[in-house]
Formats: sequence, C-alpha cells, structure tokens
Amino acid sequence: MIKRLLLSIVLLPSVLHAQTLIKNSAQANSATKNLIKESNALNFIAMGDWGRNGADHQKQVAKQMGITASDVKANFIISTGDNFYPSGVISAQDPSFKYSFEDIYTDFSLQWDWYVVLGNHDYKSNPDAQVEYSKISRRWKMPARYYAKKFPINGDLNNQVLIAFIDTNPLIPEFYSNAEYGPNVKGQDTTAQKRWLTKTLADADPTIKWRIVVGHHPIYTGGSRTEAYDTKAVRNSLKSTFEKYGVDVYLTGHEHSMQYIKPAGKTHYFISGSASEKTPVKLIADAEMVASEYGFMLFSVNNNQLRVQAINDQGEIIYNTLIKK
Repeated sequence: MIKRLLLSIVLLPSVLHAQTLIKNSAQANSATKNLIKESNALNFIAMGDWGRNGADHQKQVAKQMGITASDVKANFIISTGDNFYPSGVISAQDPSFKYSFEDIYTDFSLQWDWYVVLGNHDYKSNPDAQVEYSKISRRWKMPARYYAKKFPINGDLNNQVLIAFIDTNPLIPEFYSNAEYGPNVKGQDTTAQKRWLTKTLADADPTIKWRIVVGHHPIYTGGSRTEAYDTKAVRNSLKSTFEKYGVDVYLTGHEHSMQYIKPAGKTHYFISGSASEKTPVKLIADAEMVASEYGFMLFSVNNNQLRVQAINDQGEIIYNTLIKK
C-alpha cells in the first residue's frame, strides 16, 4: 500500500500550501540544509519556468541556487524552458534578458554556462531570439533550438555524460492550429529533429556513461497535466526512442513543481519547473516524489551513480535519491 507523507507549511492564507508527497515513507527525512556532496562528480543545477522579473519567489530561488552552486562548485546550470513569462522575448535585445535573467542570477557561482531549452511560453514571441542571445551573453548557451553536448565527469574525457537538449514544442500537433504557438512551430521539421535525436542517442562512444535528454514537456506527471494533450503527444513521440537507446534520465519543466517518476523500463523521469510559481501535485502510480514547492534540483553524476537532490526556496533538501548503474 502506498504510504504518503504530506508536509504542509502555511505561507499566507491566500497562498497555496507547500506540499511534498513521497511514495516510500522510509525516504521521508526531516528538513535539512546539509547537502550530500559526491566526490569527483559532475554537478549541475536543473531549474525551469522562471522568468518573471524576480516576482513569485524567483529571487528567493535564485539566492538558494547561488548558495548550492557555490557549495558544490556546480559545473553548469540547465533551464528546462519557459524562460520568459508571459510571452517570451521579441529580440536578443529584449529587456527581459536583463530584468528576468542577468539581474536575478547574480551570484558568482551562477556565472558559469547555462544550457537552455525552449518552453511553450517562449514560443509566443520569437524563440530564435533566445538562440541569438547566445552571441551576446557569455553564459547563455543555446546554439540552436535543439543541440547536444558531452560533459566529462570530473574532467575525465574517458567518462562522459551525453546530454541532448531538445525542442518539444513542434512535437505537439495541437500547437500548429494555436494562434500564439502556431506561427513558430509551423516552420519546424519534426522528422529532422527526431532523426537527429536518434543519431545522437545511438552514439556508440564507449566514454559515454550516462544518456540524458532535456526538454520542456514531460512524458509523465503528477501535476495538472497527467493526461493532457501535450503530455500525451510528447509521450507518443519520444517514449519508444528513449527505451530503444537506453536513455537514463528525461528532465523537463512545464509543470510548476518538482517530481520524480519511475515507470517500468530504464528511464527515470524528473520534473524541475518551480523556479518561480508552484502548482498542486498528486502522487500518481509511478511517482516516487511530487512536490508543490518553489525550488530546483541538484544533479551529481559519477561513473556508476547519479544523485538527485530537490531543494526548496528555503535551502532545505526536501528529497534525495540515488540511481545506480
């Protein structure tokens, strides 16, 4: 029988209570600010759904990101999309880059590379403006709407993590008739992207120890979009590819919560989409943890194990899990 842990913290009478639901009560620990530090690991922060000019806890989460990144000497940051609310940016000179990004993530420990994907809100204006911003900002890394990179573990080129950063927006058929999303998805070649993803994941390089895919839309979620059209579309489009090529982790945002879902098969599904704004969650059948908390995740990757810690806007580690090869 599934045991649930419900932690409720009243923030304000009119604000949604913080909520963490954990499948296995043995994994429910009292709140702590003591990070588990893995030696010789590749450390990166994953956050998403954030660009609100500092509003709705964006600044508080940014502060804790800086503290955590400094504590573990994070190598880089990943954004899972919806980078600028409410409607993306119109050009590489859009003021939102300053007010929602440059002026918010100011800690020295956050001045390293940011690897970014596009969310649906980013599609409402000019998604290619975010690609162009890579030429202006030293830390903003989005060379194309989808791309991949190998990251050495602790500087060792013989042990690497392959991360494919994909654009899930064109994979959703309903977007093509949408007045806001349609103009920017119609020109995309989904067949080309999926062919590229297959080739990327099929890389037989023996130095690749982990295969991770980062997108915006989840395949499984214990949020409000469990059986929504976008969740189903991305699941139908990508799940078989992940299974065929042994993807270890699919990391997304879109739902304004933090989640860890592990259905049958190899792939572990993580959602980190509450770097500003949080929404309700429910513990679906394959969920290990779902949290309606402002925050982000810390990934620490070694050759044969991967640890994920979910950290809230108070700097508390609300959940951690260890995945072994």
